[in-house]
Amino acid sequence: MELLNKKIGVLMGGMSSEREISIKTGMHIYNTLKESGYNAVTIDVGRDIARRLEEEKIDVAFIALHGKYGEDGTVQGLLELMGIPYTGSGVLGSALSMDKAASKEIFERHQISTPVYEVITKKDYEGGYTVMLDLPVVVKPVAGGSTIGVSIVMRADKLDEAIQGAFKHDNSVLIEKFVDGMLLTAGVLGDTALPVVEICPKKGFYDYESKYTAGMTEYFVPARISKKKIEECKRIALKCHRVIRCKGVTRTDMIMDTAQNIFVLEINTIPGMTETSLIPIAAKGVGIEFKDLVLKILEEAVK
Repeated sequence: MELLNKKIGVLMGGMSSEREISIKTGMHIYNTLKESGYNAVTIDVGRDIARRLEEEKIDVAFIALHGKYGEDGTVQGLLELMGIPYTGSGVLGSALSMDKAASKEIFERHQISTPVYEVITKKDYEGGYTVMLDLPVVVKPVAGGSTIGVSIVMRADKLDEAIQGAFKHDNSVLIEKFVDGMLLTAGVLGDTALPVVEICPKKGFYDYESKYTAGMTEYFVPARISKKKIEECKRIALKCHRVIRCKGVTRTDMIMDTAQNIFVLEINTIPGMTETSLIPIAAKGVGIEFKDLVLKILEEAVK
């Protein structure tokens, strides 16, 4: 498919709690396509998305959605039904990645280390469920991103507040053993691992503010770890990409403890593409500018 002759719809916004970031990602992609001479339009995804797609008559969809109804396989299923090629993973890979409990089960099945965890439903918790893991723990919604609803709990008297906060974003909550260590992330583009990025948030916790505010986090590309560990991170990212049935671009977030054991936290099928996002930072580390990254992602969609 000759992309210059095709109409590209950048699907953005959406109905999740990550709407604001999705718009930033989408506009960055849209502006890049327009500046590069491509016929691109923005489509704010709502309940009327099927009608909008029919009206716009796009040839390919660049999915810049984050969270529910965008990253979980639902919009991918709609695009499949309508016969519109789209960027990123398919229905299954998207759904598995979005559900942190399901993806962790698959990681375990394939001997990919991930922190010890348990899953609580709202119904069970209201019925008197007792958390089994010892503190400290990380509490997060099972389906969600951008660190929204995520807390690190160090004291027992803060646990209920953290769980209730996570339940505001999902009916299931993941309680994960806290691993103290270095935050690392490795992207995969097609079937190639990108440079490993070391993440150093200035306030310690890599939360929403640290992710999306310029200057709040320092990044090192490549990560300041041994070549052996860099290669291990890349192998893990590629393995996660494959076992979760992903396509296009993904980003696998990891943590390396003081004994240099690497644990996978999650895999993202639609990583952010803002000025402070990790995939563009990693790609730039091997000389891939943002424009070229966008086009490579598009080319993967229409192969």
